[in-house]
This record gives sequence, structure tokens and C-alpha cells, in this order.
Amino acid sequence: MSELTFKNFELSRSFFMKHVESMDAEMADIQPEGFKNNILWNIGHVLTTAEYFMFGYPQKSASIPMNYLELFNKGTSPADWKSEVPTLAELTSQLKDQLNRVKEIPEERLQEKLERPFFDFTTYGELVNFAAFHETYHLGQMHAMKKVIENSQTAKTI
Repeated sequence: MSELTFKNFELSRSFFMKHVESMDAEMADIQPEGFKNNILWNIGHVLTTAEYFMFGYPQKSASIPMNYLELFNKGTSPADWKSEVPTLAELTSQLKDQLNRVKEIPEERLQEKLERPFFDFTTYGELVNFAAFHETYHLGQMHAMKKVIENSQTAKTI
């Protein structure tokens, strides 16, 4: 593993951020038919999951609120939200802050063995690579949701 691992993460985050920054807040709250979540959930999920992978959230990181687990953890849905949900602008700011913190992680950390394997990953570097993959997966989901929303809005105006 090398600096390339972090560059890969930065690349995936930059594509993710372009999509997030071009997103309309109203559209981000729409849950299109056929999807379990909305775009805002996907953004919060990516943030929360990367915080878990990279910084040991919630035990070792207090950089994002604790209630993000109940809002954005795997298996959650906007239909279940009971606490206050962050805005698109708040999540965008937190994603940028998180990337700055990732850039401060020393390259030597990539070789570090995990306390216990996660899936089949045994090193921190493998987890960083998975975080980049995870981010691009959800970017694809968000892109698909946006298209469905746009197409349904266009159909309503015809």
C-alpha cells in the first residue's frame, strides 16, 4: 500500500463532493419510488461510514454527532428518523472537514493491522480502499435517484 491508496480515496471523495455540491436540498429529501432511502441519507451514510472506517467512530471519534448512527447506519431509513436531521449544507461541510482529516493520516498507517478483521480486510489500508469503493457505490445510487426524481418531475409537467 502506498500514498496511492489515499489519493484514490481523495479522488472518489472529489467526485462525490461535486455531486453533493450540485444537489438541490429539496431533491435530496425526496425518496423516489423503488428506493429505501433518499439522497440525503446516502450522503450522511457515506460520511458516517467513512468516519467509522478511518477514525473509529463512535468510540474513537467525536467529529460527527452521535445521533448519526441512528440516522445513517446500515439498515436505517428516513422513514425511521425521530431526531433532528442535519441539513445538506451541514453534511457537505462535514464531508469537507473529514477529507482534510484524512489527508493528515500518515502513510505508514496503511500497513497497520486491524484489531480484528473487517470482512476479509486485515489492514487499515485495505479499509481505506474499501471506503473509497463504498463512496463510489453510493454515488451511483445517488445519481440513479436523481435521474428517477428528475424524470418523475418531468412526467408530472407534461
